[in-house]
Amino acid sequence: MTERSAILETDIVMNVANGEISREIGDINLAYMLLAQKLVKQDRVAAMFRLGVSRELADMLANMSLAQILKLAASNFLLCSFRLDEHASMSAVVGEGKDTMLQQAHMSILMSARSLQSQKETAAV
Repeated sequence: MTERSAILETDIVMNVANGEISREIGDINLAYMLLAQKLVKQDRVAAMFRLGVSRELADMLANMSLAQILKLAASNFLLCSFRLDEHASMSAVVGEGKDTMLQQAHMSILMSARSLQSQKETAAV
């Protein structure tokens, strides 16, 4: 195999892998958007807390058409993100030997604290 053919083969493998990843991201985005919309339509306040979104965004999610959701889901970027974006927070929740109920309670406390902090920052602006 020549160096040129090895490079071409590597490029082909990378393009296939990137295509698969893009499709998987699209699938995750679609599932996330449909779930988010369902949550908002069932219980707006609980959905706002669970998703970490404002009332305005919750209203927008509730009123999006399937075509709009499909268009947004087709992005190459994940629409969802980690709510536990700090190592310490993630470690505290998934710590070794923690009971499932304790983990869920800890997660609820962290998300409530984050929600309150966000509200304070919004009010200060």
